[in-house]
Amino acid sequence: MDFRLLRYFVAVAEELHLARAAERLGIEQSPVSRAMRDLESQLGVQLFDRSTRLTRLTWAGQVFLGECRRVLATVEQAVKSAKAAAQGYQGHLRIAICDSLAQPRIATLLARSREDEPELEIRVFELPFAQQLKMLHNDLLDIGFALSNAVHDGLVAEPVWTDPLSVIVPARHPLLAHVQVPLAEALKFPLVLCHPESGSGCRHQIQALLQDAGTPLKLVDEVTSLGVMLTLVGAGYGIGFAIASQVQTLQRPDISIRPLAGTPPMLSTYLLRRHGEPSEPMKRFIERAKDEAAPVDEEPVL
Repeated sequence: MDFRLLRYFVAVAEELHLARAAERLGIEQSPVSRAMRDLESQLGVQLFDRSTRLTRLTWAGQVFLGECRRVLATVEQAVKSAKAAAQGYQGHLRIAICDSLAQPRIATLLARSREDEPELEIRVFELPFAQQLKMLHNDLLDIGFALSNAVHDGLVAEPVWTDPLSVIVPARHPLLAHVQVPLAEALKFPLVLCHPESGSGCRHQIQALLQDAGTPLKLVDEVTSLGVMLTLVGAGYGIGFAIASQVQTLQRPDISIRPLAGTPPMLSTYLLRRHGEPSEPMKRFIERAKDEAAPVDEEPVL
C-alpha cells in the first residue's frame, strides 16, 4: 500500500475536514478526496461516515487511524535510524522527559551519556506522563522520566532519585518572612497545583505529601503545566509547590522559592521502561541515572 495514502488518511481523520487536511498536507483538496475513495476501495471498508453534515470516523476508521499512526511512526523511526547509522552512530535511545522534573539532573545525565558513548544516538522528547506510557507500550520510546509510578501492565517504574519539595510564592508574600517555611504555615494560604491528569504526574505525590500534614488544602486552581502554575503564583492567585532546581532554571522575577522547614518532603523521580531485559545501552544509561543520586528506598512497580 502507498504510504502516501496513510499520511493523507491521518490528516483527514484528525482534521475531519477535507479543506483543512489538504491545507495541512500542502496540496489541493481534490487529490485528498480521491485518495480517501481509493483507500476505502482498496480496504473494502467504509472509513468515514458521510451521512451527516459533519464528517465522522466509523469504528473501522478509528481502529485504522490508530494503526496508521503506529505504522507511520515506525517508518519515521526507521528513516531516522538509517540516517543515524550513516552518520556513524551505533544504536540509539529514545528518551522522554516531562514538565516539573529536576532539569539540571537530566542535563548532567545526558551530558555524561554523550561523553561516555559518543557513538550512541540519544534522542530526547518532551512528553506528558500519559503520552509517555502510550509510546512506551507501542515501542516508540525506550525510556521515560516522570514523577509518577502509576504505570500500565507491561511497564516498569524504577525510582532513580529524590528532590526536596519547595514552596513557590509571589515575590511579595508574608511567607517570605521565613528563611525556611513551616509546612503548616504554607498550607494556610490558597494553593495552585497541577491537575492530576496533566504533565509529569507530580500531583498525586505532592497532594499525598501535603495531606500528611493533616491540614485541609485550600485549592484555588488546577493547571496543566509548571509554567502556568508559576504564572498564577506570580500573579498572586496562590502559592505552589515544586522542585526548586527546576524553578530556578526559569529565573522569574515575579516569584520566590523557599525551602520547607525541618525534614522536607521528598519527590521521587521514576525511570519508566518496558518490562523485560533492557538492552546493553539502556542498562548503562539506567546505571548512570541511578548514579545521579542515592537510590530511593523503594521497590520498582511492575
